[in-house]
Amino acid sequence: MEERPRKNFLQRWWRSILLFLSVFGPATITAIADNDAGGVATYSIAGAKLGYPILFLLPILTLLLGVTQEMGMRLTIITRRGLADLIREKFGVRAALLMFGALLFANIGTLVTEISAVKVTSGMFGIPEIPAIIFIVALSFWVITRGSYKFTQNIMLFASLLFVVYIFSAFKAQPDWGEAISNLVYPHGVDFTPGYMREYLIIGLGVLGTTLTPWGQFFISSFAYDKKIEKGKVHLSQMETYWGAFLTDFFSFFMIVATATTLYKNGIALDSGEQAALAIEPFAGKLASTLFSVGILNAGFMGLVIVSLTTAYAFAEFFGVSGSLDDDFKKSKTFFVLYGFQLVVAMLIVLIGKFNLFQIAVVTQMINAIALPLVFYYLLKLANDENLMGEYKNNPFQRWFTTIASVVIFIASLVAVYSAIFAPV
Repeated sequence: MEERPRKNFLQRWWRSILLFLSVFGPATITAIADNDAGGVATYSIAGAKLGYPILFLLPILTLLLGVTQEMGMRLTIITRRGLADLIREKFGVRAALLMFGALLFANIGTLVTEISAVKVTSGMFGIPEIPAIIFIVALSFWVITRGSYKFTQNIMLFASLLFVVYIFSAFKAQPDWGEAISNLVYPHGVDFTPGYMREYLIIGLGVLGTTLTPWGQFFISSFAYDKKIEKGKVHLSQMETYWGAFLTDFFSFFMIVATATTLYKNGIALDSGEQAALAIEPFAGKLASTLFSVGILNAGFMGLVIVSLTTAYAFAEFFGVSGSLDDDFKKSKTFFVLYGFQLVVAMLIVLIGKFNLFQIAVVTQMINAIALPLVFYYLLKLANDENLMGEYKNNPFQRWFTTIASVVIFIASLVAVYSAIFAPV
């Protein structure tokens, strides 16, 4: 008699796992992709310049990321429409043009950062820079145009797994785990001088900016729509958004710990993530340095695919053309051409080398500073609409939390841009 209840329990448990796996992918990939090459650089610099206290921001950012991306995921599954498609329909063509123009320009700036990271990091492995860049761009194009939704999702999930290299790098650095973990609760262990607090504010805003991005909000919506998740499984997708938010900052934790332990403790400042890979070697060993470099290359590749795909998805939705990873090239020609066009433009900017990459990053950040609260405004208006969402509309906590967060992010982004231009760290 006891065997039957146990068997029924196992069957229900296994069925629940299969149901969860049927929706798994979009939220996890979107969240992990926030840790692109630019994100790795930001977290590395934060750890090297601020030490463990910057870890205090991670739980707050995890909640912010989970709440906002859950909203976008829920909106798409319930309405069977992508965010960009809904913005065009509900707010008009002008709003669509404004948002797409800002997204395209900012995303190309982000792609330049990704390819620049590939350029620098490939040299650390003794690989010629130009062939490495051409190869990674060609690979990114091939993954999308010669694959399918399932193939692309599996490649991105595999790339997400490679972020475990940062865990190994952190353990090799032999950190004070008690101090690191306790800084998640309250910042301590350093001398909080006025100069330190100024850097904490500016770099902390950079950490905020690399975690919450306009492209992330569009991508999770479009990728979930392309997966064709059923309305009855929305609760499973909601669970995944919070899992993805946790996972991305879980890896960020180890990036910061690796650099805080080796570089901040020894007074070595950084300007890029690639420098971190080299700088930690004397303290954590060759393996830790190599793994950190592999992580940057992987993050750059993942960023190239996801950010380019975001723009292509948004164009298809904003302007009503066909665009799906399951379509062949002929059916979604504009979608695939735009995807490749971004990669080529970003590659040429990096290879020509006559542009100030720092200025490109600043301009990109300025556009994101303006665009993100606007994206949240549209997202809130849509997800609050009872006629559109029915019983799945936002609850009071989601409305107020995201509204307050939007105001804080807008102010913080403007301060970060001002500081980067007029008072760089």
